[in-house]
Amino acid sequence: MRVRPVSVRVRPAARAPLAVRTAGRLAGVVALVALAAGCGIRTTSVPVDAGPAPSRMPCEIAGKDVITQSESGVPVRVYLVCASGLASVERAAGTPAGGSAGDRLGAAQALLDELQAEPSTAEREAGFTTSVRGPLVVSAAHAGDPAGSLRLSRQPEDLPAAALAQIVCTFAEGVATDGRVALGGPGSYATRTYGCDQDTKRRPDADLPTLAPGTGTAP
Repeated sequence: MRVRPVSVRVRPAARAPLAVRTAGRLAGVVALVALAAGCGIRTTSVPVDAGPAPSRMPCEIAGKDVITQSESGVPVRVYLVCASGLASVERAAGTPAGGSAGDRLGAAQALLDELQAEPSTAEREAGFTTSVRGPLVVSAAHAGDPAGSLRLSRQPEDLPAAALAQIVCTFAEGVATDGRVALGGPGSYATRTYGCDQDTKRRPDADLPTLAPGTGTAP
């Protein structure tokens, strides 16, 4: 007698219900968290603030002592804001109308004009900005002011701290003979004497201390 082969169809096992699969995945996650805790790794559910990223601005214009303007003029050095501090750049400043290169008041206005000008493309790419906003002009001392004083069209104390620091540091090197700058406003208030030191250059947003007249120390 011949035996006919019998074919048997095996049905694949049914997939576990969704709830069971989800529970399995959650169990795996819990196990990984426990393993991480055992290895000394702390978990967190909120972003961690690691502080501000370090500045990558070079604060340097294609090398040292590079004049950033192509127009002709008198070589000057002005202080701009870069990487939260002050850094100097070389420029070719024009002579203001009615002034001359050898005129102290004219030189001060030329420097002030440079501080109010928008930084050049090269300066912006290097990270330089300016806090000095115009219109701002400088005038001669009033009667009774200390010798060498300069008057601004706005009260110095009303300027942003960084703007005043830029002006003082620029004037201290450009028009002052002793590194001190006596500045006043358009009114009758007395002038104040300022100096530019390394702390001023590092923290131009801090209040600029005044100096005792004729000295290099704070009163």
